[in-house]
Amino acid sequence: MFNTKLILTAALLAVGASGFAQEQLPMPRNIQQAYEKGTRSASGVPGQNYWQNSADYTIKLNFDPNTRQLSGTVAIDYVNNSPDTLRQIWFKLYPNFYKKGAARARSIDPKDVTDGVQIQQLSINQQAEDVAKLRIDGTNMPVTIKPLAPKGRAKVSITYSYTLNEGSHNRTGQVDEGSHFIAYFFPRIAVYDDIDGWNRFAYNGSQEFYNDFSNFNFEVTVPKNFVVWATGDLKNASEVLQKKYVKRLQEAEKKDKIITVIDSTDLKRKDITAQNATNTWKFEARNIVDFAFATSDRYMWKSTSLVVDPKTKRRTRVDAAFLPKQKDFYEVVDFGRKIVEAMSYTFPKWPFPYSHISVFQGLDQMEYPMMVNDNPMEDRADVIMLTDHEIFHTMFPFYLGTNETKYGWMDEGWATIGEWIISPIIDPKIVDDYGVAPYGAAAGTEVDLPITTLTTQQSGTSMFLNSYPKPALGYLYVKDMLGDALFEKALHFYIEKWQGKHPQPYDFFNAINAGSGRNLNWFWQRWFFDAGYPDLAIANVQQQNGEYQVTVESVGTKPVPVDLVITYADNTTFTIHKTVEVWEKGNKTVLLSFKPQKAVKQLELKGTHVPDSNKRNNLYQVTQPQ
Repeated sequence: MFNTKLILTAALLAVGASGFAQEQLPMPRNIQQAYEKGTRSASGVPGQNYWQNSADYTIKLNFDPNTRQLSGTVAIDYVNNSPDTLRQIWFKLYPNFYKKGAARARSIDPKDVTDGVQIQQLSINQQAEDVAKLRIDGTNMPVTIKPLAPKGRAKVSITYSYTLNEGSHNRTGQVDEGSHFIAYFFPRIAVYDDIDGWNRFAYNGSQEFYNDFSNFNFEVTVPKNFVVWATGDLKNASEVLQKKYVKRLQEAEKKDKIITVIDSTDLKRKDITAQNATNTWKFEARNIVDFAFATSDRYMWKSTSLVVDPKTKRRTRVDAAFLPKQKDFYEVVDFGRKIVEAMSYTFPKWPFPYSHISVFQGLDQMEYPMMVNDNPMEDRADVIMLTDHEIFHTMFPFYLGTNETKYGWMDEGWATIGEWIISPIIDPKIVDDYGVAPYGAAAGTEVDLPITTLTTQQSGTSMFLNSYPKPALGYLYVKDMLGDALFEKALHFYIEKWQGKHPQPYDFFNAINAGSGRNLNWFWQRWFFDAGYPDLAIANVQQQNGEYQVTVESVGTKPVPVDLVITYADNTTFTIHKTVEVWEKGNKTVLLSFKPQKAVKQLELKGTHVPDSNKRNNLYQVTQPQ
C-alpha cells in the first residue's frame, strides 16, 4: 500500500463541449510532484513539460550454440531529454540474474550459476573507464560520468560477453542443444524518468521490465544452418537464406494464406541458410522498448500475413517456429493470425502496430517486442489462450511503455482481458475465466492487497491476483459500464495520447475519464485502491401480482456486476444483468423485478467474470415453482 498519500488537485476536464470536475484520488507525494512540474496532466494527456530519454543501439554479436557463449559490442547514442544534468548513468545487466551471489526470487540449477556479464571495455564520450573498478551490484551498474547537460548526448561503447544459461530457463535460455531463446542479453541504459529519476530496482527474476523507447541496429553471427528470428525486420534475407526460402518468406509477407517457409524435409537436407561457416543476420527496429532473438538449426517455420490497417493496407506477418514433433504448434500460426486480426478489428480495435510477430517454441510464457517465447501445451484451448495472452502484450507494455517493474497490472491485466475476449472468438467453446475463482477465494484475506500496491512489494498470491485477474476484472467492468462504443473511444484516447510514451497509473485513470467524458473515480477508488472483497447475496425475494421482486445485497465492499440467473421449471434460463454502476452511490442493495413467463424453479447470482467470496448466499430455491 502507499505509505504517504496526498490528494490529487481537483481539475476541470474539458471533454468535447462539456467538462466535469474530477473527484479526488489518493496520490503519493513523488507522483504529485510530477503533476506540479507539468510533466503529467490531470486531463489524461502528457503534460506540457513531459519528456523521456531515448537512445540508438548498434549491437554486433557472435553466438556459439555449442558453448552458449555470447560476445560482442554495443554502441549507444543516448540523448538526455530531461531538464536535469546527469552525473551518473545507470546500466542494466540483466544476465547477472545468473551471476554467483546474485539476489534471486527463485532458485536456479547450480550448473547455471555463472560469472555474469564480463565487461572487457567501456567508454563514454571516448573517455575509457577502468573496467576493473566498475561497481556492479546484481543487475545494476551505475557509472559516474562527466556532467551530461539537458539535451546533451552520451556516446557509449561497450565490449562484453557472457554464457547463456543451459537450464533454469527464466524468460531466456537454451531450449535444446540446437535451439535458444535469447533475451535481456545486452548492457542497456536504465530508464531515467520524471517520477523516480533512475530506475534502480534490481532484476531478481520476479518483477518484469521497464525500458526506454529506442532504435536498434542488430547483427548476430551464428553457424551455418542456424536460422534467426528476432525483434525488428530482417534486412539481409538474400545473404543468409537460400533463394527458395527467401521467396517463400516474401510470399508469406504478401498473402493471407499460410506458407511453410521451412518444413521437416528441408531440415533434413540442411540447405536452408547460406553455406558459409557462419552467417551474420541483420535486423532493424525503431521506437521499441526491447530487443530479443532466437535461433535454431532444427525448427520448422510457418508464416502468413494480413492487412491490419485498412486505411493504409499495411500488413503484419505472423510466424511460428517449432520442432516438427511438436504437433500442438502446427496451428499456432493460424491462432496468431486470428489474434492479430481480432486485436486490429475487434479489441482493442487498433491496427496491430508492428510489422511482424514471431511465436517461438521455447520453455516459458513470455512476451517481447515482436516475439513470443511459449512452451508446448497439450490442450488446444490452453495453446490458444497462451498465444492470445502473450501476443496481446504487444499493446501493453510495448506500444504503451508502462513500467512493468512497479505496475505489473498495467500490462498483465490488459493481456488477461484480451485473452478473455479474443480466445472465444477463435474457439467459441472456450470459457476463459483465468484467475477469477482464485481471486474470489483469496479476496479480503491477508494476502489480498490493493491493486495499486507496487509490484516490487508483492510476491506469490498477492502479486498474481493484482497483476492478472483483479485489474482485468476492473477493465472489464468499466467496458461493461460504459458500453462497447464509449469504452472503445476512451481506450483509443488513452492509446493515442500515450503510445510511445511512459504512462503511469494516474495517466491511465485520467485518460479513461477524459476519453469517456465520465467521472469514474468512484470505481477507480473502490476497485484499485481500497481493500475489501466481492460478495453478493440474495437478501429477499417477494412475489406480488405475478411479479418477482429480488433484493440483491452487496455484503462485501467491492462493486461487481449483478447477474441474476432465473432457472425455470423446464430448466431453461434467463439472466438479468446490471453493470457495476448500480453501486456507484454507495448503496448496499439493488432491487430487481421481473414477470416470469413460466414457472420458476430457482434464482442464482453467478457470472463467468463475477468473483464471489461467499457463494452460499447466492441461491434461492422456489418451494412451489410458479
